[in-house]
Amino acid sequence: MPSLLLTLLSLPVYLLMLWPLVVASRRVLGVRIRTVRALIGAVLGWYVAGQLTGWLFPNVHQTPSLFVGLLIPIAGCAFLATLTFLFLAEMALPSGGGLGFVGRLRSIRRRMARARRYSQVSRIAVKHGIGPYLGGRRAEAGTRHAVLARSLRRALEDAGVTFVKLGQVLSTRPDLLPPAFIDELSRLQDQVAPVPFERVERDLEEELGRPVTEVFAEFDREPLAAASVAQVYRARLHSGEDVVVKVRRPDIDRVVERDLDIVYRVARSLDLRASWARSLGVVDLADGFAAALTEELDFRVEARNIAAVSAVGNDGEIALPTVHGDLSSERVLVMRRLDGAPVRSAIGTVDNARRDELARTLLECVLRQVLLHGVFHADPHPGNVLLLADGKLGLLDFGSVGRLDATLRGGLRNLLAAIDRGDPAGLRDGLLEIVDRPDEIDEQRLERALGALMAKHLSHGQAPDLDMFTDLFRVVAEFRLSIPPAIAAVFRALATVEGTLGLLAPGFNILVESRAFANKLIGEQLRPDSLRRTATEELMSLLPVLRRLPRRIDRVTSALEQGRLSLNIRLFADERDRAVVTTMLHELLLAFTGMATGVMAVLLLTSTGGPRVSPELTLNQIFGYNLLVVSALLGLRLLFVVFRAQRKPTGSSNAPT
Repeated sequence: MPSLLLTLLSLPVYLLMLWPLVVASRRVLGVRIRTVRALIGAVLGWYVAGQLTGWLFPNVHQTPSLFVGLLIPIAGCAFLATLTFLFLAEMALPSGGGLGFVGRLRSIRRRMARARRYSQVSRIAVKHGIGPYLGGRRAEAGTRHAVLARSLRRALEDAGVTFVKLGQVLSTRPDLLPPAFIDELSRLQDQVAPVPFERVERDLEEELGRPVTEVFAEFDREPLAAASVAQVYRARLHSGEDVVVKVRRPDIDRVVERDLDIVYRVARSLDLRASWARSLGVVDLADGFAAALTEELDFRVEARNIAAVSAVGNDGEIALPTVHGDLSSERVLVMRRLDGAPVRSAIGTVDNARRDELARTLLECVLRQVLLHGVFHADPHPGNVLLLADGKLGLLDFGSVGRLDATLRGGLRNLLAAIDRGDPAGLRDGLLEIVDRPDEIDEQRLERALGALMAKHLSHGQAPDLDMFTDLFRVVAEFRLSIPPAIAAVFRALATVEGTLGLLAPGFNILVESRAFANKLIGEQLRPDSLRRTATEELMSLLPVLRRLPRRIDRVTSALEQGRLSLNIRLFADERDRAVVTTMLHELLLAFTGMATGVMAVLLLTSTGGPRVSPELTLNQIFGYNLLVVSALLGLRLLFVVFRAQRKPTGSSNAPT
C-alpha cells in the first residue's frame, strides 16, 4: 500500500518532467503531434538521457556542481531523443489524418480490405503484362503500342467499374495517349449483370422513406438497363405518368472509394518515378477523374445537369427528361419516361432523307450547347440517344455534362474559325486561349508546326478531316501544352457524337456540316437585332471604364505637371511568394545557426583549457556539450522541415486515407 501511494504521489512529478518535452517537441517540429505519441517520446527521451549520462559520467550524481553544469546537455539529450523518435514516427505514420487510437483500430479492417483489393489489381496487371509499366517503364512505339493497349484494355475490364471508367476517360484524351491506346480504350463497355431487385429495393425504399407500392402504381422489377454504377427500371406514378427510376447499385460507393485510393497511389508512385508521368500530370488527372466519378455517383448532380441543359433550350427539336425532384435523392433519380427506343435498334425504320435531317439536328444541338451556351451533354453515344414515337430524338443520361466559360468558348470559336480560314497564326492564338500553356513556349516554332499541319490537311481547298485533329493533338503533346478537362470533354463529346451520327446517317460528314453550321451561326450574329444586342452589351460593359477615364487622365496630368508622378513597384506582392521567401530564409538561418554552433561545439570540446569542474571535465567542454545539443536540435528540425515538405502531395491531390 505505501508503495502504491508513493507511485501515485510521484505521477505529478513524472508529468511535470514529461510535459515540457511534449510542448517543446510540438513547437520545434511545427506540427500537431498527438498526446499519446508525444508522451511516449518524452518517456523514451528521459530514459535515453539517463542511460547516456550514467555511461559517460558515472559520478555525476555525487558531484552537484557537475550535475548543474550538465543539466542543459542532459535535458537537451532527452529532447533530442524525443525529437528523433517523433521524427521517425511522423515519417512512418504522419499525424493529422483525423484518426485517433480508436479510429486507427477501427480502420484496420478497411485497410485489410484495401490491401486485398490492391493485391487483386496487381495480380490482374501482372497477368496482362502491364506490371512493369506501373513502375514507370516507358512503352516502346510501333507494334508494342498496339499490344500494350490491348493488354491495358483487358486489364481494366477485369479490374472492375472504377478502372473501366478510368479507361473511358483516358480514351477521350488524344493529347496524352497514342492513337493505338485511344482506339482500344474506346471499346470499353461498362454493361454488367444486374443486381437482384431485393437488394435494390432496400436502398430504394430507404431513399424514398416509404414502400415502393405507396409511391408507384406500377413498378417493373426487371431493369431496362444495368450498368456499372446504376440500374434503370420502368415504373408508373399514381397520377398515371410513366417514369423511369434510376437506382445506384448497392455498395458501389465503397467499391469506388477503395479503387480511387489505388488510383491515387499508382498516380503518386508514377509521378515520383517517371518523368513522362510528371509531364502528363498524372496526379492532376487522377484528381479530375476522382471528382468526375464522385459526381456521377451523386444523382442530385445529374438532376442539376438536366436542369442546366434544359435551361439553355434546344428549340424543342430534341426532347429531354424531366426530373421529379420530390422523389429524387443522392441514390435515386425519378424522371419522365421518353417514349422511344435507342437509335441503334430503331433507325432502320426511318427513310434516308429523315436520317440526314435527324443527324443534322443532333449535331446542331451539340454545337449550340458547346459554342453558344457552354453547357453540353458530354456523352451522346447511341445508347443515350432515343428515336421517339413522334419521330424526334431524345437525350438520356446526364451524369456527364461539360461546362465552358465565356473565355474557353471564345477561344474554341477562334480556333475553329482559324482552321476554316487556313490561318496558322490565328490557329496558334486560338489554341493558346484554350490550353494551359507552360511558363516558356516558342510561339514562333509552334506557329510553324501548325502551318505545316494545315498545309498537309488543307491544301488544294480540301475540307478538314478527323486526321487533322489527331495530328493537332500530337502537336499539343509535343509542345507540352495541357488541355483543360472542360476542353477535353468537348472533344470527347464531338468524337462520341460522330459515331452516333454515323449510325443515324451513314456517310454523314460531320466537318462539312459543322462548317455549314458555323456559317449559319455567323449569319445569325450579323442580323441587325443580333448586332444591336452585341453592341449594347459591349457598350454597357465599357460604360464604367469610360465614366472613370476622364478623372484618371486629369489626376495623371496634374501629377505630371506638378512633378509628383511616380511609379510604385511592389516586390513579392503575392502572399504565396512572400511565404516561399520567408520559408527559405528561415531554413537558411536554421542551417547557418546549426552549423555555427556545431563548429563552436567541436572547438570547445577539443580544447584543453578552461577551469576544471571535475577531474575529467572542463568548463569549456560543458559549454561544448550544450552547443552540440543545440546544433543537433537545429539540424533535426531542419531535416524534419525538408522531409515534411517532400511528403506533401504535388498539385491539389486529396487522396483518401
